Amino acid sequence: MSSSNTSSLWAIWLSLISNILLTIGKIGIGLIFHSEVLLADGVHNAGDIIASVAALSAMRISKLPADEDHPYGHGKAEVLGSGFVAFILVLAALYIGYHAATAFFHEPDAPSLIAFIAAAISMAWKYGLYVYTIRIGKMTNRKGLIATAQDHLADVYASFAAVVGIGLAFVGSHYDIRWLAYGDAAGGVVVSLLVLRLGIEMAKESFDILMEKTVDHDKLEQITELILACPDVRRIDRVRAREHGHYILVDARISVSGELTIQQGHDISRIIKKSIMVAHPDVDEVLIHLNPWYADE
Repeated sequence: MSSSNTSSLWAIWLSLISNILLTIGKIGIGLIFHSEVLLADGVHNAGDIIASVAALSAMRISKLPADEDHPYGHGKAEVLGSGFVAFILVLAALYIGYHAATAFFHEPDAPSLIAFIAAAISMAWKYGLYVYTIRIGKMTNRKGLIATAQDHLADVYASFAAVVGIGLAFVGSHYDIRWLAYGDAAGGVVVSLLVLRLGIEMAKESFDILMEKTVDHDKLEQITELILACPDVRRIDRVRAREHGHYILVDARISVSGELTIQQGHDISRIIKKSIMVAHPDVDEVLIHLNPWYADE
């Protein structure tokens, strides 16, 4: 197993174990000390467990080699995993928002110092996980791992809102400011909106990849320049590139002199393919179609 795959698996397993421990801690403390925002955050972490399992499964599938039924490989398994994480985030956001909003219609409970400390620890731990996971995810270009990192970031927002909400409730309780006593519930509403926004953005990105959206303009320009750098290329008729999970597929139609031999055309294709894949390690396949070009065209 390559070092990049090992790092990715370590990051996913660390995320999964952390989410299990945080879920038990937050839900337990939230129930005991009647903290709406911490309980909602714990339910969000429960969804994260499912998301981490989905990301781990998708990563294992995506590493499978191409076969007769899947000639382009299994890279989109990670995109599906990322989409599933987005779905979990949206569901968690709706649940958190509903649960927090209903708290405004009954007498708020006294704020808990233990709940405040638990939220602060969760925020710090999740931020550390986010930094570690996003670094590995971007280094290996693993969509499922990047989605997991974004999920950790949503948890940072959630825990921060919990810290602020419970803190405001403490201030309201201490100075007898009644409306601040609902800080815990207000924090839950803020959490739901932040998580909902992140979930929608992740879902859109997954949908774009599944719908074969082209890579960004700058990357396509770089690939085009590499093709034109080959002195035998007379014209680029078409060039396309799309993401297929953690790697990119490139298709190009180029015109070369019609007087060249098949062997010469083959050599040109190999030179172009090698130059693109060396300059862009995330490109896994380059398909070159040659068209004949004549001086009188």
